[in-house]
Amino acid sequence: MGLNTKIDWCDDSWNPVSGCYHDCPYCYARGIAKRFAGDGADDEHIHVLDSPAYKYQKDGKLVISPYPYGFEPTFYRYKLDEPAKIGRGRSIFVCSMADLFGNWVPDEWIKQIFYSCGNAPQHTYLFLTKNPTRYLDLLGKGILPCKPNFWFGSTTPYKRSQFWSHLMFNTFLSIEPIMEPFTGLGDDDAFVNWIIVGAETGNRKGKVVPEKEWIMELVNSCARTRTPIFMKESLREIMGDDFKQEFPWQKDSTTR
Repeated sequence: MGLNTKIDWCDDSWNPVSGCYHDCPYCYARGIAKRFAGDGADDEHIHVLDSPAYKYQKDGKLVISPYPYGFEPTFYRYKLDEPAKIGRGRSIFVCSMADLFGNWVPDEWIKQIFYSCGNAPQHTYLFLTKNPTRYLDLLGKGILPCKPNFWFGSTTPYKRSQFWSHLMFNTFLSIEPIMEPFTGLGDDDAFVNWIIVGAETGNRKGKVVPEKEWIMELVNSCARTRTPIFMKESLREIMGDDFKQEFPWQKDSTTR
């Protein structure tokens, strides 16, 4: 379990699956996975581990490799019991190092992760994907849980996701990084229960620095729909006194 995570809109991150086939130029997870990759590459495209994998470092010392297959999709089945080991309720981002709902992820992996979450109901679980239509697919198969502590999100730096009206669960939209003005929330977005917005970080060539007006347009739209909005720390300097961090599962939204 990723205690003390640097992701500021959750308490912990938990990665029973890692790896992704999206090709996002601003992805931080790919760099981390490659940095700590082992030597487990083979002819398979997805992998399942029932115990930690190992690699030899140059000095000959045997150590655990966190990502033995680099950024290839990998199911760490031995991590499934980690949420149950934490008694106090936490907000947990599930699979910060993967897109759990990518088309390459087997339904069975997702079902086992949902089952583990159900065995630790003290936590709030946050799921996030660039492939939100997979939610509808899982819903049609009777796999997607409708529970008050499950939150299903879509990440979209450019355009909103037009499917929320079909998903009557707790939903959120992550506009991270925001790459251009976001032209307000439309009728379909009225079904979104939370907005997260953040600026691009790192030193990528062509990095986009958002303007305050872009964020204020979102703030005003959220005020009209009474939707909590959470600004990542990357926006604190840009927003100044208008910076806010609101959480929908709190009775009264708070500002840090």
